[in-house]
Amino acid sequence: MEQLIIVKIGGNVIDNSANLHRFLVDFTALPGKKIIVHGGGKVATEMGVSLGIEAKMVEGRRITDIETLRIVTMVYAGLINKNMVAQLQAKGCNAIGLTGADGNIIQAVKRPVVTIDYGFVGDLDQTSIASDTLSSLLQAGLTPTLCAITHDGDGQLLNTNADTIASAVAVAMSAFYETQLVYCFEKKGVLKDVDDESSLVMEIKSTEFEGLKETGVVSGGMIPKLHNAFEAIKNGVKAVYIGQADELLQLKENNFGTRLIS
Repeated sequence: MEQLIIVKIGGNVIDNSANLHRFLVDFTALPGKKIIVHGGGKVATEMGVSLGIEAKMVEGRRITDIETLRIVTMVYAGLINKNMVAQLQAKGCNAIGLTGADGNIIQAVKRPVVTIDYGFVGDLDQTSIASDTLSSLLQAGLTPTLCAITHDGDGQLLNTNADTIASAVAVAMSAFYETQLVYCFEKKGVLKDVDDESSLVMEIKSTEFEGLKETGVVSGGMIPKLHNAFEAIKNGVKAVYIGQADELLQLKENNFGTRLIS
């Protein structure tokens, strides 16, 4: 089965032009078929402030009212996405920038109101990803560059978490490819001591996850990230990596960050 790498990049890469340039050079150098997934929360927040619209957050999650939706659509689907595509083209990677609405690639469901109204936020299920369309783009030699904007099929754009999109795409594409999912963030990976970059945990098996939570090696925001990663592996993804964007090319030697396996 042919290999596919799906790379999700975070704000620490997008927010810094030098970091982004270096990442895109390395991403282009990765062999084979690949997909990028990105958000851009900090840029969207700054844009909102400049327009007099403050970001509304509840428990670390952005509330997407109609004004915020307009801003994140402009920033994610426009400014960031097209800038990345242009830079990838300059580096010889034939990228195509997409929202979930383009080609009906990602159809989401507006999050229902339970205790908090998150506004125009989209959630995904197992039918959300048009994997056949994505596969056709890959077979045509294109590199899909997906932003965190989806749609509901009835004309409404929605803001969807980029980590969630990356995981859902990886699971859906595992029917066609031997799929690896890579999360790039500011640390080298899962660390035994969050302040010590040399304390990297090289590999975590699904059977070890609960024990690492109990001992505090995995804590805070890393818990849902690893939970989602192991769910992806359970649903067909070969491996999930979490590590630093600067070290992306170490994937070639299977030596990037923390590797999560079944």
